[in-house]
Amino acid sequence: MASETKVALITGAGSGVGRSVALAFLKDGYTVVLAGRRQDALAGTIQQSGAPADRTLAVPTDVTDPKSVRALFDATKAKFGRLDVLFNNAGVNAPGVPLEELTFEQWKAVVDTNLTGPFLCTQEAFRIMKDQDPRGGRIINNGSISAHVPRPNSAPYTSTKHAITGLTRSTSLDGRKYGIACGQVDIGNAATEMASRMAKGVPQADGSIKPEPLMDATHVASTVLAMANLPLDANIQFVTVMATNMPFIGRG
Repeated sequence: MASETKVALITGAGSGVGRSVALAFLKDGYTVVLAGRRQDALAGTIQQSGAPADRTLAVPTDVTDPKSVRALFDATKAKFGRLDVLFNNAGVNAPGVPLEELTFEQWKAVVDTNLTGPFLCTQEAFRIMKDQDPRGGRIINNGSISAHVPRPNSAPYTSTKHAITGLTRSTSLDGRKYGIACGQVDIGNAATEMASRMAKGVPQADGSIKPEPLMDATHVASTVLAMANLPLDANIQFVTVMATNMPFIGRG
């Protein structure tokens, strides 16, 4: 069980993987700051957890907006005094259309949320973690199977998830002097609203449409919690958690 003095901040906590991770952290005794676009969705996660009000804080946040991100971390520090874990989870996808048909706005929306958002949150986490006592903390980035290989017609999402790997490595290196550890969880086919289409059939590299197996998102949550609960002198740098039979091993 985590000490109740440990504070975790989870972006995209109103649904999907973020909600599952928030519930797991709260069950384990963490104090949790929940960030997301919709207040009602964040409140729904808190209600589902049954956690006391003094261990939760919901902050509607636009991770693409530096001012909104700064307000999120200011609110965290103001209420709880420190930050031990940041889970950079918020993400979006673009329509699965041919690369040449994507609009600039569709590209930019994915890059702003999936890459710039985690960078802004990491900056703010550094500012808190390096000056708190005890110093340091842990940052966990939500990568993806797409951090390794693309699906058809996924250039924006795949590009940002490859870039997250670079951010993870840079954060690990630049955080050493502050006692900040950083790792990445690469997720394949968790059963969330975003991935539900997998069970109905999705495009494969050979042009066919095939259904793919899904795993429960609680398995992702337990993996992230295990990463978070390590002492800061140990780090899971990269871990892949996926539906066993999804077509990842064997692609290409």
